[in-house]
Amino acid sequence: MRIVFFGSDIFALPSLKALLTTKHEICCVVTQPDRESGRGLHLSFTVIKSHAQASGLKIYQPQNVNTAEAIKLLKDLSPDLFIVIAYGQILSEELLGVPKIFSINVHASLLPLYRGAAPINWAIINGDKITGVSVMKMAKQMDAGPVILQKSVDIACEDTAIDLEEKLSDIGAQLLSDALKSIQNGDYKLIPQDEKKVSFAPKLKKKNGLIDWGRQAQNIYDLIRGSLSWPEAFTYHKGKLIKIYKARIGPEDILCPGCRRGEIINVSPEGLTVVTGNHNLTIEELQIEGKRIMKVKEFIIGHKFCVGEILGER
Repeated sequence: MRIVFFGSDIFALPSLKALLTTKHEICCVVTQPDRESGRGLHLSFTVIKSHAQASGLKIYQPQNVNTAEAIKLLKDLSPDLFIVIAYGQILSEELLGVPKIFSINVHASLLPLYRGAAPINWAIINGDKITGVSVMKMAKQMDAGPVILQKSVDIACEDTAIDLEEKLSDIGAQLLSDALKSIQNGDYKLIPQDEKKVSFAPKLKKKNGLIDWGRQAQNIYDLIRGSLSWPEAFTYHKGKLIKIYKARIGPEDILCPGCRRGEIINVSPEGLTVVTGNHNLTIEELQIEGKRIMKVKEFIIGHKFCVGEILGER
């Protein structure tokens, strides 16, 4: 089959690599335009473009993939199938109708759960124990098309959004390969999503990373894991923003009757123990604005934290 591959984020990379091992023809890779980044405003490009270049594939980077010009260019390729994975633009109904067969998407959730841009993050933040990957036929409404294949996976208690993304991207690549075989053989099934079970996973905003120390320790722990690498969980200490990258629940044997939420009740090289809405939470890795990420053992050498201080107060 002649395939146009749409992708930008690293989640799409294993699928592109897997596709290159098949006999299908990738007639074009569509990815986001190059962007200026860093203090020197150097041009950077997506990981998908990098791999596509190394593989000698045709690359197309429209600012808006739904323009008449873009649609004509892609239609002239006479594709059988569009594969869309973590691309970063919503495809119009007209564009979705270009392929001879249809357009498919690999989505990092068990649809109809977590439609939207950040399913991996929200699954962890919400404390879910199971998530998965879905391959679906694309429809006009975002992530609402019928499902072709689906596979579930356990979320380990220590998984971060980065860890889980890597696991799910590999599963997605395998599911995509299986789906392509079914499509080529014509023996695939399209299973409608149950609209009564729909939930959403909107793109995270900076404010979503702010820690509320009045919440339970497990909720805060899940936020820290689920907000890597954006927006990253954060709090304040003496007016300075502090990002927290690693923590653990407990210890419960350090008690502080009458302590306030967010109060530091123990400072040691092993971590900063903070009071939450129920159990204690011990911070193990953090970063103060303008500095690098450090373990607490190293951090407290140059930054003073005292028992009784309150995190979260600007």
